[in-house]
Amino acid sequence: MFEKKKSLKSFMLVDKKVPYLFILPWIIGFLVFTIGPLLFSLVMSLFDWPVTSDPKFIGLGNYKKMFTEDVQFYKSMVITFKFALIFVPLNLIIALVLALLITQPVKGMKIFRTIFYLPAVVSGVAISIIWGWIFNSEYGILNYLLSFLGIEGPKWLIDPKWAIITIVIASAWGVGTMMLIFYTDIKGISPELYEAAALDGAGPIRQFFNITIPSITPTILFNVITSVIAALQQLTLVLLLTGGGPLKSTYFYGLFVYNNAFKHHQLGYASANAWFMFIIILVLTLLIFKSSSTWVFYENEVKKEGKKA
Repeated sequence: MFEKKKSLKSFMLVDKKVPYLFILPWIIGFLVFTIGPLLFSLVMSLFDWPVTSDPKFIGLGNYKKMFTEDVQFYKSMVITFKFALIFVPLNLIIALVLALLITQPVKGMKIFRTIFYLPAVVSGVAISIIWGWIFNSEYGILNYLLSFLGIEGPKWLIDPKWAIITIVIASAWGVGTMMLIFYTDIKGISPELYEAAALDGAGPIRQFFNITIPSITPTILFNVITSVIAALQQLTLVLLLTGGGPLKSTYFYGLFVYNNAFKHHQLGYASANAWFMFIIILVLTLLIFKSSSTWVFYENEVKKEGKKA
């Protein structure tokens, strides 16, 4: 009897460990390739760490330099936040509109879903090449089409007034993933809600604002956070389309960090730059979460409140 209990306990112990064995490769990869480099970069930020010589400990020297000496740091922050203020709402609106379109019961809609989603799986390099050709002021297709309307197209990539707009448009091209997230949530809304609203005389616009929007607010919260993070970390399109120009009008913070690390070979300083952006993103995420209690609707919480009542 004692042996049976012992074998049963050992079996249960092994049974509990099995799931962890399956996720062990991911845990190892996360520790080695994510947490490890993250912590190491924090250590690097406390050093003067040139590529060609030995690192020298300087404490908070990199952070002091960033806040008191580097003017470009502040300029890049302003440019990045300006981009985020345009990109985030535009991204959400386009994704939501496309999600509403692909929920319509139209023949061949599956083809449109695929077409709308395809840009999301195209590499950033390929997208940069495509948009570089579209926005080219001399032989670009966009200015060519505008010429048929008698409009002289602007110099998209070499005019400081238009350069950041081109980055916004090119960035909004890849809203496919966000669109699918919205689409999945919208399809999960009970049709009975719309039927009841229609019986009460509510039109499509009123149904959208009174049913659709409140029902998908948790998804909106998720997409807002991911869009903010993507906007503040934008690098690929800027690096390949404008290189930070013209006149550093698109010198985003991501490019600022990248150049400090791989162009100026100041690895410690670049690490300090990256950690500051990490803190900014963390604070913004916490603020968005904090504000969500006033505008995000959770169905489960309402059900619990109804049962208590």
